[in-house]
Amino acid sequence: MPKESATRRPRGLGTAVRIEEVARLAGVSAITVSRALNTPDKVAEKTREAVWEAIEKTGYIPNRLAGSLASNRSHTIGVIIPTIINSIFADKVQGMTDVLLKEGYHLMLANSGYSLEVEADLVSAFVAQRPSGLVLTGVSHADRTRTLLGRAGIAVVETWSLSEEPIDMLVGFSNEKAAHAMVRHLHGLGYRKIGLVSAPVEHNDRAASRVAGYRRAVRECGLPEARSLEREAAFSFRNGALALASLVEAHPDMDAIFFANDILAAGALLECQRRGIAVPDEFGIAGFDDVDLAAETVPGLTTVRIPRYEIGARAAQLILDRIAGRESNDRIIDLGFEIVSRGSTRAAPVVQPRPALRRADA
Repeated sequence: MPKESATRRPRGLGTAVRIEEVARLAGVSAITVSRALNTPDKVAEKTREAVWEAIEKTGYIPNRLAGSLASNRSHTIGVIIPTIINSIFADKVQGMTDVLLKEGYHLMLANSGYSLEVEADLVSAFVAQRPSGLVLTGVSHADRTRTLLGRAGIAVVETWSLSEEPIDMLVGFSNEKAAHAMVRHLHGLGYRKIGLVSAPVEHNDRAASRVAGYRRAVRECGLPEARSLEREAAFSFRNGALALASLVEAHPDMDAIFFANDILAAGALLECQRRGIAVPDEFGIAGFDDVDLAAETVPGLTTVRIPRYEIGARAAQLILDRIAGRESNDRIIDLGFEIVSRGSTRAAPVVQPRPALRRADA
């Protein structure tokens, strides 16, 4: 990895805002700003309002550790994930932990619940503790998050997606290309009416990209296109079963569904068994992530394998390299993906038309 000067300022990042800047903008002294933050009841309301307006404009974060840390940085790295329910993020966290512990750094973990505003609050809380770096999930963030991180002067790594304009650094893969590749794979196996079940796309750039990839592949392959072939569902076995039931009842001639998560796909596979739908010949099921469960279902799940552990490990290493002044010119790392074919989809295409699916009460 090419070495660069440790004094070079990272592109896209500024230095941390000083209290004097807030004071100057508010037209008061630095001591008054400190009082407005720590003992607001001792400061006039008009002055407090001026101080908070200046704080909002500058993105200033009170330094809670300045008195105890000579370096003004802690040996901690913050990581924000959208959920702790979905195990796919556990491998990323483990990858980060394994790399950081060797260098004496520790991880602070937080859950945003897929809320951009909660993520912004968490970023504010983390930055106030002066971590040495911060790792985010995805590339969609509130404006407040970008303002805070642009002024914080710490290393930031976005993960799980790709973007030509990251906040700082990025490690991920193309969700759009991965979904596109899976639909093309299903089409190559002879499936001719393919549905989609994605995570809710609001505030979720990963889900939105997978929907875009699905739609592009369906269009390119000349397959039926209709929004009625798509569903959104939060990740759970039950929701996967419900989504399958909804789709096959609306489209009895559907012959495959691509699920944007293996848990949803596993729930759908169980629903197929309850309904007597033969997988893979009568119906194909594909997932995303390649969690451990995917290889253990009967039949095993065809899925998109993503490098979850490596994403975390590389993100942590980028931060450590930044701290040590060992920066690469390549701030965007695309780790790619892999299509894993198992028994939930055909091994080869069939040419005979398939009869309509049987309902559970048929």
